[in-house]
Order: sequence, then C-alpha cells, then structure tokens
Amino acid sequence: MIPAPFIQDLLGRIDIVDLIDSHIPLKKAGANFVACCPFHSEKTPSFTVSHSKQFYHCFGCGAHGTAINFLMEYSGAGFVEAVKDLAKRAGMQVPSEEERSSFTPHQHDSLADVMVKAAKYYYARLKESAKAINYLKGRGISGEIVQKYRIGYAPSGWQNLENVFQNYAQPELQQAGLVVKQDTGRLHDRFRDRIMFPIINTKGEVIAFGGRILNDGEPKYLNSPETPLFEKGREVFGQPQALAALRKKNTVVVVEGYMDVIALAQHGIENVVAALGTATTGAHVQKLLRQADQIVFCFDGDSAGKKAAWRALENSLPVLPEQKRIDFVFLPPTEDPDSYVRRHGVAAFENLVRQSTPLSDFLIQELVSHGNMNTAEGRAGLISKAKPLLVNLKSPSLRLQLIKRLAEISKFTQQEVENLCELKPITQPSPPRLPRQAPPSLLRHLLRLLLQKPELAEQVPLETLPKDSSEAEAVNLLCEAILSFNGALPNHAVLLERLRECLSEPVLSKITAELIESTLVENEIDSEFEGVIHRLLENEKRRSFALLQEKVKKLGIASLSDEEKQRYQQYLQELSFQHVSRNVKPS
Repeated sequence: MIPAPFIQDLLGRIDIVDLIDSHIPLKKAGANFVACCPFHSEKTPSFTVSHSKQFYHCFGCGAHGTAINFLMEYSGAGFVEAVKDLAKRAGMQVPSEEERSSFTPHQHDSLADVMVKAAKYYYARLKESAKAINYLKGRGISGEIVQKYRIGYAPSGWQNLENVFQNYAQPELQQAGLVVKQDTGRLHDRFRDRIMFPIINTKGEVIAFGGRILNDGEPKYLNSPETPLFEKGREVFGQPQALAALRKKNTVVVVEGYMDVIALAQHGIENVVAALGTATTGAHVQKLLRQADQIVFCFDGDSAGKKAAWRALENSLPVLPEQKRIDFVFLPPTEDPDSYVRRHGVAAFENLVRQSTPLSDFLIQELVSHGNMNTAEGRAGLISKAKPLLVNLKSPSLRLQLIKRLAEISKFTQQEVENLCELKPITQPSPPRLPRQAPPSLLRHLLRLLLQKPELAEQVPLETLPKDSSEAEAVNLLCEAILSFNGALPNHAVLLERLRECLSEPVLSKITAELIESTLVENEIDSEFEGVIHRLLENEKRRSFALLQEKVKKLGIASLSDEEKQRYQQYLQELSFQHVSRNVKPS
C-alpha cells in the first residue's frame, strides 16, 4: 500500500484543473471549468472541474472523482500506476513501502531507461535496412504509421546492443529480456533480423517488444519474456495509440497480432488492439472496458480462431459488468483483418464489427453445437456444460437471459436450470431497513456542511447520531477522517482519497459533486450547522425520553436508576414548560 501521507502530499501539489486540461481542453465557467465529457459522447459540455474542491463531476454520465480517479478512468491505469504518474508530474518519488512490486522504484527506472535506449536504437536502424523498409512498404505501411507505433528493426548479428550499452553484461539487459545468457555464459541479443514492435503502456513507457521475422523461419513472432516491467496477461499492444479512437467510437476491436493492428490503423481503423501472444485474460477485459463500453473480438473463422474466441469468452465472464457488452467477429478462414480490408474495403470491415455476434449468442451456439438437442441426453449435457459458465458470470441480467434461453432449449424450467447449475444469488439480499431516529435529510445536510467547512467536525456530538443509519455512519467516518489530520485541514480530494473504497465513499462523492454547483457562504454555514446540531440534540432527547418512558410503563418508576430518574424528571419538566409556553396567550 502507498502510505496515506504520501497521497495527501501528492494531491496537495497536483492541480486537477491543470491535469485535466493537459488531456482535454477546459473552458472557464464561473468558479469552475467545463468540457465535453471524455467518458461518454455529448455535444453540450456537462463535465465540470472544481479548482477549489480539486474534484470533477459529469452531470451527464455521473463520472466523478479526484486527480487519481481521472487518470485511472482516462488512461485505463490502475491505482498504483495513476499515483506513479502524478508523482512523476509533481517531481516526487513513490515511497519504497509500496508492497505490490517485487522490485524497487530505482530498479524500475533503470529497466525503463534500458528499454527506451533499445527502442531508439531499433527505430534508427529501420531507416538503414532496405529489406526491412521494403517489407513494410510491401504490407502497405506508411512512414506515418511507422512513426506512430515507433516500429523499428533489429539487425542480424549476435551482439548489436553492445554498441548501444557501455556494459553489455549489465544485469538490466537480461532482466529486461533484451539479452540472453546461454548455459556456456555467452551473451547474445534476443532479437535479431526482425521488425520490432515496441509494446507501450498507458504511461507511454516501452515495457517490451514483439519481433517479426523477415524471412522464413520460426518463431514467426518472438516476444519479450515476462519481466518486472511486463506482464503479458495484463498488457495489450496498441492501446495508447488507440485511446482517442476508443473514446470516439466507444468500441475496442481486439485482433490476434501486431500486424493486424498496424494494417487496420493504416486503413484508418484505429480503435484496435492485440493481445500479446497469450489468450485474452480477465485483466485484459477489465482494462479495455475502462476505455469503451464494447469489446469486439475479431478472430479467424477456423477451429483455432473459435478456440481462441472461446477462451476469451470464458475469461470475460467473471469480469463482465452490467451495461457493458462483448461481441465476436469471425473472418473467413482464408482472411486476416488486413487482407479482408484490402479485398472488401473499410466499410465492409466496419459493417462486420457493427453486426458482430453477441457473447450470449456465441455461447449458446457453441454449447448447442456439441450435442444433439433432439435427445434427452443432449439437452442434459447442454445444462452440464453451461453450469461452470453460469456460475462464473457476474452480470445478473445477462445470466437471467441465458437461463431463460437454456430453459427453452433444454425443456427444463428456469428454476430447474438454476437448481441443476447450483446457482446462488449474484448479490446478497439487502438487509431489512431499520427505523431511523433522525430524518436522513438532516444528516445529509450535516455532511454537506462538513464537506464545506471540515473544521466543524470537532463540534459534532457523535454520540447523538442514530446507530442504524448509513448516513450517520458516513458522518462518523468523515469526522474521523477529518480529525485524523490533526488540524491540517485537507481539501475535498484528500478527504475522499482517505475514504476510498469505504462504504460511505459513494454518498460523500455524490454530495461533493452537488457542492460544485451550490455552496453556502461562511456565515450561512455556521448558522446552518448550529441549527442541525440543535435538532440532533433534540432528537436524542426525545429518543432517550421515549426509552425511559417505555421502561416506566413496563416496570414502574422504581426500576429507574437515580441518574435515569433525574433525566426523566428533567424531560417531564421541559415537556411541561413547552406545553405551557405554547398555550399561554400574550396579554
């Protein structure tokens, strides 16, 4: 975990307006800044950024958060990646206490530097190789695409990188997968006489390479091994170059190889990425669905393509959220994306993508194709094969739709399908709602006031809050977070990061978004706060009196302790005084 004080210091140095403006142009609108939302299509700007609160909110799609949230959603980065990116902008170094990495930040920087040097070397060598240039020209690849994807060439020869690095035996070259050490101890370059495709992460760092052989030979493609920089089950090729197109089309097309991505980009189809020599994983799917609402897997129509598609389907089920979709396109067995576009045109390929097969249809088609649905055995086998898929599927609505279709085909009832597959509810039933002693609106108003003036947390009588209210829990957590700063009052962004992933974070973020449009002036906050606290104390008195009165009715006045009797008499006197006051007419 990255220490909370570091996060606080980092967000104190980052201006969210400058950060977001460096990615999408912002316009001043009163006290805030606005733009068309980068997370959904719109013509009228509803994406609002507050400088004072260091918080953004889209009033169209509901996206909101801090500078960290923005980088996570915009670039598809994980939390740690986003923090590292912001730290680099702020000239800070993430503390080594971060336990998610098995190597130190210094080692990371060393390996990253090695990869940058290698990428520059390969890129420069491409211009010197006539056969490499002719190969790319023969595939219709322009210089513009070469530059966009930083395509290079690794010359033939065993130790070319010795001319790049002063110490060819330095361990970083082997750790980065650029140099291989044989059993005899001899060192040689991993990539030789190959077109080089740098694999770039969402931060723009070169983390690995894929190399395609120019002539006949095996392997046709040679990839970097997994390294401290590169985990092939989490990375895809071409994502940084595709980001703008992904947001525009809200669809990402996943193809099988580097050249498929390059060739489609050459034809103007840029919302395309490729997995890196491995089956599509759940991590791939999660990463891509942060950038688009739809994934379309494009595979060859042969048996190998169908197997690859099925693996992608199986790995997608546990991570497929509601309101997102995954589809499949199968090309003719003799075609790849490049040849298909050349033969049939861009419009025909894009039409294939638009008419892609939904995941549910592909799933049903494949299951049905492996049995005879005209026999009881075949229908029983259908449910047996569907069971692990339904168990892993986390989308409640899609699972219900599949259950209905399977029931229709198998001639079982929906309940029988659920029982046979031993399906449990995807979400736990909500606990019964308990009565609230204080109106929720009162506590929500208190949260608004605390977020506007955090120092008021010291004056909140937490013991008066109801014990069965989610909003009361939010007040408790917010006050605890504010007081933990020991007088160094944070801004909204720091507060919300301190409460990240707690149960109350959604309601606090929502209120912060509301405050972007409407806030109170200083004297109004104080007077409103006094009124809220007065009402909380009165509510607590009424609750306490009701409990004592119930005890007296059941057990008599003698059952009260001396302290309880004193409070009970005090409440009676206050109620009597209030009754007389209401009925005394002015003379």
